[in-house]
Amino acid sequence: MILLHGFPYSPRAFDDVAPPLAAAGHRVIVPYLRGYGPTRFLSLATLRSGQQAALAQDLLDLLDALEIDRAALMGFDWGGRAACISAALAPQRVNALVTAEGYNIQNIPAAGAPLAPEAEHKLWYQYYFHAERGRAGLAANRAELCRLLWRLWSPTWRFAQAEYAATAASFDNPDFVDVVIHSYRHRFALVPGDAAYEPIETALAAQPSIIVPTISLYGCADGIRPPPEPDDVAHKFTGFYERRLLTGVGHNIPREAPAATIAAITKLLAAL
Repeated sequence: MILLHGFPYSPRAFDDVAPPLAAAGHRVIVPYLRGYGPTRFLSLATLRSGQQAALAQDLLDLLDALEIDRAALMGFDWGGRAACISAALAPQRVNALVTAEGYNIQNIPAAGAPLAPEAEHKLWYQYYFHAERGRAGLAANRAELCRLLWRLWSPTWRFAQAEYAATAASFDNPDFVDVVIHSYRHRFALVPGDAAYEPIETALAAQPSIIVPTISLYGCADGIRPPPEPDDVAHKFTGFYERRLLTGVGHNIPREAPAATIAAITKLLAAL
């Protein structure tokens, strides 16, 4: 079982999810995404890419390095994107998928189409990162900025300062700012991606469907992306698919609703 965090979070999001799964006899791996915690690039020449294809390839490379043929995946935010892409493009490597916010694969060719104003204003931080002022702001104020995002995205969650500090330490990675900025610029086609991942991005432009058995978790109190009504992504899941709405839960689903996260994972694993 691979558990994948998002921005701006860390493996600490799964502190109440991983131990019960491990106690039930599952092998549980909770990696840092690139640009977080102790991760480092091997070469100074490598683009500090945060594009979706890079995150997915990192996940598949991790499976290869650990000699894991198939794994169950759970991810949210960036981690959910890596999980969805891996399930879509390499279903032979994924036997079950729990994703937050449904079909989490970016449609970059359509990224220039405007959303409703109510949705647009919630993306202010992304537009902030498009400018050099935003890069400088993230570099200088990363702890304060990311704490603000936690509050805005999970308005019902009262996290302790010590809990936030345990995660914020992972933002001190020397590549964190570059990876984050590239991610939010690439998804709007404002900067090129790493050429090594272009075949993956080309495949993702077709918005491939997911055949892997999937449960999608939605936080009804998510301050950035509340669940759509009706379920407008169900058609992208062509195998078993179930949608679960979590009342009073915000963006950080595994931390705010660990029991619901474990229940979804357990249901899919039991069917294998």
